[in-house]
Amino acid sequence: MAKRIYGIFDDEEILMAAIPALKAKGVVCKDVQSPFPIHGVDKLIGVPRTRISICSFLYGMTGTTLALWMTWYMMVHDWHINIGGKPNFMFYMNLPAFIPVTFESTVFCAAHGMVITFLLRSKILPGVTAPIPHLRVTDDKFVLHVDVKDESKLNEIVGQIKSSGASDVLLKSQQAV
Repeated sequence: MAKRIYGIFDDEEILMAAIPALKAKGVVCKDVQSPFPIHGVDKLIGVPRTRISICSFLYGMTGTTLALWMTWYMMVHDWHINIGGKPNFMFYMNLPAFIPVTFESTVFCAAHGMVITFLLRSKILPGVTAPIPHLRVTDDKFVLHVDVKDESKLNEIVGQIKSSGASDVLLKSQQAV
């Protein structure tokens, strides 16, 4: 069974200095929780760049496609009206009339898709309680997450975290996933 160690830090500068020192000693830093965003911490712990912008583009293209299909369906297939003898769905003549609807549908689908994706990806769903290792992490504490698979090195890693400037260290057992 793996153990998770939480190093509690009082200052973000001490935390930022501790991460490279711990990584140099072979400690794998998994995550950081802080009361505010810390610039550069994602690169220090090795978080890969997010691909969520690709999802946003796909949701926007879905909205654009749905809007253009909807206008074609309404004007050509469902309720054909001959207006001044013009062709039903000539893009070069009617496209300016479709731009507002297409834009709004694109923004609508992209925004709602991104909210749903964010909630699902972050596991922030109704009825789900977020694991908070330290109650003051939302006020003034910074928490460094370290997973330890080899329990024989547990005391050594706890000592390394304390010597790197942590004010407190918490241990928690977790199930292997």
